[in-house]
Amino acid sequence: MERKVKVVQYGVGKMSVYTMRYVYEKGGEIVGAIDVNPDVIGKDIGEILGTENKGVTVTSAENARQMLENTKPDVAIVTTMSLISDVEDALTLCAELGINAITTCEEAFYPANSNPTVTNKIDALAKQNNCTITGSGYQDIYWGQLISSIAGSTQKITKIKGSSSYNVEDYGIALAKAHGAGLTLDDFDKEVASVDRISDEERQKLINNGEYLPSYMWNVNGWLCAKLGLTVKSQTQRCVPQTYKEDIFSSTLNMTVKAGDATGMSAVVTTETEEGIIIESECIGKVYSKEDYDKNEWTVYGEPDTTIVVARPATVELTCASIVNRIPDVIKSKPGYVPTCAIGELNYKVKPLNEYVK
Repeated sequence: MERKVKVVQYGVGKMSVYTMRYVYEKGGEIVGAIDVNPDVIGKDIGEILGTENKGVTVTSAENARQMLENTKPDVAIVTTMSLISDVEDALTLCAELGINAITTCEEAFYPANSNPTVTNKIDALAKQNNCTITGSGYQDIYWGQLISSIAGSTQKITKIKGSSSYNVEDYGIALAKAHGAGLTLDDFDKEVASVDRISDEERQKLINNGEYLPSYMWNVNGWLCAKLGLTVKSQTQRCVPQTYKEDIFSSTLNMTVKAGDATGMSAVVTTETEEGIIIESECIGKVYSKEDYDKNEWTVYGEPDTTIVVARPATVELTCASIVNRIPDVIKSKPGYVPTCAIGELNYKVKPLNEYVK
């Protein structure tokens, strides 16, 4: 591509400060920005980035279609919510207009196993209009490619077990609430944990109706099975509240989480496969105390056993860098809703983004 890659930033919250800066640093061009927050609509994105004005003002989501039609971006970066149903409108609009899109939405990493109805709808539109829609972020490497690479050096695998923790303060109010942060234990049980005390048949009905609420690892396990060529026999999820012995103030929730109340949750997803390999993954998202820090640990059991630990990863920056490094891959991919397990390895982009696109 002779010109710069043109990008629209859909959602200008905490994550966009990194994704937009990284796009500029990788030789891309931000041609538009979209949000629903009246406090940022009309602002120049330079004010959000803490730099000089860029000549690009934030457009209201109500006018997103017109702006996208006028700017004709190569790709949209969607950094808003965590469920595919919450980003459905944004991704559908991009698919209708033939605009490639990549999102940090965690469910979008592999939404076919939690909301096939929405996934298939977007897939059909994207194929019809010759564009690619996908989800990426921290999980692309640290819950996905890293594990599949270790698997590639293993003779026999019996089980894959992983755990990852992150501070919900870093990702905004929607994510914090989705983790039950701030709820009493009784409310957590009613609003979060009870969702998964159902039969396999009931769960599948919710999935088919687009009403299931997956934890992040639900979709990660699906991605790993697809990447490794495993056939899912059964999959279950269990959510457990996290607590702390003292009160903790959450700036994201703008409240003090009382001692003993839920600071967040641990979600454990167990997948049994026809090949006999079990995948058990856990994500721990909570309001951190002063002792807590991000950690990512995975073990592949078999011949041989291998454990890898990533201590104190800069999860936000790694998420956003993964998104931006994926941009040429998305532009070049086949059309449709294509999870990154079907796009190929995520590699560092040392040259400007446009030089990877022919």
